[in-house]
This record gives sequence, structure tokens and C-alpha cells, in this order.
Amino acid sequence: MKHPLMLVALAAPLSTPVWAQTDSQLLEPTVVTATRTAEPAGETLATVNVIDRAEIERRQARSVPELLRTLPGVSVAQSGGPGQSASVMLRGTNSDHVLVLVDGVRVGSATLGTTSLHDLPVAQIERIEVVRGPRSSLYGSEAIGGVIQIFTRRGGGALTPRFSVGIGEFGTATVSGGLSGGGERAWFNLGANFEQTDGINACAGRAVPYAGCGVDQPDRDGYTSQGVSARAGYAFSERAEVEFHLLSAESANDFDGSAFSGNQARASQQVIGATATLRPLTAWTLSLAAGRSWDDYRVFYDAAAAGAFDRFVDRFQTERDSLSLQNDVTIAPGQLVSLGIDYADDRVGGTVDYLEEARDNLGVFGQYQGSFGAFDLKLSARQDDNQQFGSHTTGSAALGYLFANDIQVALSYGTGFKAPTFNELYYPGFGNTALDPEQSESVELMANGRLPLPGRMIGDWQLSLYQTEVDDLIAYDSATFAPANVDSARIRGLEAAAEVRWDDWTLAGNLTLLDPENRSEGANDGNLLPRRAEQSLQLDLDRTLGRWRAGATLQLVGERYDDLANEVELDAYALLDLRAEYAFNDALRLQGRLANVLDETYETAYLYNQPGRAFYLTLRYQP
Repeated sequence: MKHPLMLVALAAPLSTPVWAQTDSQLLEPTVVTATRTAEPAGETLATVNVIDRAEIERRQARSVPELLRTLPGVSVAQSGGPGQSASVMLRGTNSDHVLVLVDGVRVGSATLGTTSLHDLPVAQIERIEVVRGPRSSLYGSEAIGGVIQIFTRRGGGALTPRFSVGIGEFGTATVSGGLSGGGERAWFNLGANFEQTDGINACAGRAVPYAGCGVDQPDRDGYTSQGVSARAGYAFSERAEVEFHLLSAESANDFDGSAFSGNQARASQQVIGATATLRPLTAWTLSLAAGRSWDDYRVFYDAAAAGAFDRFVDRFQTERDSLSLQNDVTIAPGQLVSLGIDYADDRVGGTVDYLEEARDNLGVFGQYQGSFGAFDLKLSARQDDNQQFGSHTTGSAALGYLFANDIQVALSYGTGFKAPTFNELYYPGFGNTALDPEQSESVELMANGRLPLPGRMIGDWQLSLYQTEVDDLIAYDSATFAPANVDSARIRGLEAAAEVRWDDWTLAGNLTLLDPENRSEGANDGNLLPRRAEQSLQLDLDRTLGRWRAGATLQLVGERYDDLANEVELDAYALLDLRAEYAFNDALRLQGRLANVLDETYETAYLYNQPGRAFYLTLRYQP
């Protein structure tokens, strides 16, 4: 059992600063993603951040990538403004080395290997758990860099309506609403949202030489999205409960393209799932979960300006079914054993005729979590049997020690792997069926604790040092004109975060130092991996004064390269955001945010524009 002060020292402030300082708000959050079991974040021996609903609304964020970029160890590269595709990279690994779950269900495109996080509606999200570091020993493929799990709103308690409306720059308008409740044993939530913006010119591409999007179309690229969510559950007793959930997001966006690539996209993401939890014995919890996700991406070419006909270009579809059975057994006080089976079946379709259009995977995993006084030990292993690439084994081990001064130190080691995508394996004229999974080894030294501050000041800190080596990276091989396991990388990093709370003030900051080195043979050996900054810093300052609350965020991102050859440099940039809100009463608030106050011109991907200074106004009602 952790010392009570430890629950404060490792608490939510490192991820979710509080508004009103009360004892209950200083307790650290319970997370489930790090170990697939519910436990306080400080006991996971993993680097975890939680972005809860209060934090989402405090930041007045408009997208998931916008929220994630505020975390240490996270790099975001977006191809334009609102609604344009965004790549999220954890700890310098590739964007397809991140496993994304929605309420426990795998989501994303099996052809690309990534998830359209920019299309997931922020209005429907209750919290986001981000675990940095390999988690393949619990989840299988894709979790080399970590896991991002998004939880939709749950509801419960008295019947409660909510709504919000907003306006802003670039012709932006938003509206969302919902209803939640359930009473003592039940819980439910229903929600819907709509967003529309005229956007900005996404790309300043060049046709000769080809760069960026390859075209110059100096027009605004608009974006429209709508989503609905539903979640409901019932606890029959303390030993049995069931829950169902649904999330659907539809979007339409314009982008700068050509008759070959298209310049309009329509996307759809849907997730449904159900979970049954039984506790046959006090020491035994049995969970059965099933889910299905869809990813549908359609591309069109709008040729009206050229006097031609609009036409359909391409369609890519993914359908994923998953089934999981997990047993958690307490074999002694402070000793928990988990055994489970995961089954997944991926199917793709659309306009591309793949050699294979389906594959399944069966994973068996086990985990031991033990507490021995000041020591904590976590061990896990997993065997995956994939229809295409065969068997693969991963494992992890972590040992933590809690000193008498409430400083915790943990050393961990883990392996990970990433299965090739359908594009890499089967895309006509390009795929290579002989590809092996990408593999990784990671080691991390982590420490955290409470800052020794005077008076009523409370502070926490966290520090992580890590190294990840990735082998058999898949890249285009010019000798065979096909993808091959020809690349490797070594990534070293330091992440530091701290927060201080004093009465109505909150000051938080995080620093990331990264050395993402390309270790591939050839001309690029020793270069930096593209679009990862070697240094990034974020500072947050917030104050509550009666009915008012105001805050500022400063983000500094260092220079990066956009290409493997390190010939195209992206300049460093500084973003300053200001925010304020006024509470008319406990239910009604008016929020205002001035983004990019300095009107910084910057790029996260070469020749793709980012929004300048912009003001947004939101009215929120929730009793």
C-alpha cells in the first residue's frame, strides 16, 4: 500500500491541473490502460498522463491532436489547419507505432496503420489515457511507442442535460449537446456534436520540383464534422455488470490535391462494443469484451473550377472485430495475476484490389503485479499468432522502490513489435509479402515525488530517461522497388514534468529532450528521424479569482527536419495561447480563447500551413 502522501505527489497535476484546490481533487486518477487493470496512476510503474473532461474544457481544445501536443514526449505533425490529417508520435517512434483504443476497442486503418485522431469529436470524450513506452506484452502489435486510449462520456447519477455553442475565426461554428443520468445502479450518456469551419489554405505546395502536396491551390480548405455517442450500463449487483458503448464520427474536408490524388475527402469512423464483468469470488474478476470498428475513407476530385466534372477517385475501408477474455485473480494481499486471450480479425476493402483482404490474430497474455513493502514488481508476457506473419513473443518487467521521503524510482524493460500493414504487404505493384514485423527494445528509468515547498504550496515532479531501439523498420527499398525491413533507429530521451499549486494559482511545465537517431545503413545513417524536435518545452499558468478563471500556455518547439536526408529543415516556433472564462452560475460558463497570440508562422510538415492568430468564443451549460 502506498503512503497517503504518495497519492498526492504522483497525482493528476502532471496531466490535469485542478481548478479549485480541494483534497479530493488532489488524489491521483485511476487508470486502466497501463496494466489492463484499474489502479492509481502512480502505482503503474509506467509513464502515464490523463487528460480528463475538466482539463479538456480548461484548455478549450478543439481536437485530440491539439490536446496531445501538450504532453511530454508527444510530437504532432499536421498537414494543414483544422480537419487536415495529423500524425502523432510517442517518444520519437513512428506514427504507426502507437496503438489507439476507444473504450477498449482497437480503431484505425489497417491499410495505413494509423488512426484519424483529428476526426474524433472532443465533445464526446470523458478522458484520454496516454501511456508512453512499449505495451506489446499486454496489447500485441502497434504498441512500440505506447498506447492512447480514449474513453467516451459515461454518465450516471441524476438526469443532466448539457450543451455548448461556439464561434470563431475562419468561419468556425460549433454546437454540441447531450443527456446523461442513470440513477443508483445504472448509467447512460447520449451526445451529439457538429462543427464547421472555412479553414485555411492547407498547403503551399510546389509542382516543380515536387514538394509538399505537389500543387499550388491558394484557397481555403474547409472542414465539417459531426458525431454521436452513446454509452449505457447496469450493475446487477457488486458481482455483475454490463456496459454498451457507441461512437460515430463523420467528416468532410477539402485539401490541396490533383486529379490523381483528389482534393476532397469524406471519412467515417465508428466504434461499438460491449463488456460484461463478473466477480464469481471476491478475489476473482472475469471480464468479457467484444467490439467492432469501421474506418471508411473516400476521396473525390472537385474539378468545377476547371469546367470539368467532379469524380470519385478512391475508397479505403477497414473493418475490425475484437474479442477479449481476461481473468484477474488476487492470489494474496498485494499480489495480482492476470491471464487473458485476445482475438482480432481485420478486413479491408474499397477500390484497391489487395492480394489478401483479411487476417486474424490470436494473442495470449499473462501479467503478475506484486507489492512487497516498499518494492513493487510487474512482469508480463504475450504470445501473438498472426495469420500472415506467424508467432511473435513480447515481454516486459518493471521494478519500483518507494523511499521514505515519498520519492519513487522505477526501472523497466520491454519489447514491442509492429505487424506490417495491408499496404506494405499487399498493395498492387508495391507490397512485399515477405516482410517481418518491426521489433523494439526499450529501457526506462523513472522517478517521481513531491516537491518540498513551504506553506500551502503543493508540488509534484516526474522525470524519465529512456532508450528505444527499433529494428527491421519497414521502408522503401530502391533495389527491389518494394518495402523491406531495411531500417533501424535508436531513440534516447529525457522527459521532465512538474506542477506547483498555491491557493488559486497553478503553474505547470514539461520538458522533452530527444535524440531520434536513424541507424540505417547508407547515406542517412546518423541523421535525425523526420518531424521530431530535439527540444520542446511547455509552460502553463492558471488562476481562479471568484467567478473568473484565466490562463496562458506557452509552447516552444525546436528545429526539426522534414526528410530522412535531413536536407529540408523546419524552423523552431513559439506558440502562446491565452484563455479566460466567466461562470454566471454553477451551470453556465462563457469561455474565450486567443490562440497563437504572437501570430507565429510555422510548419509541422514542410509547406503545410498552420493557423495564425485566432479567437474563439464558447458558451457552455451543464448543471
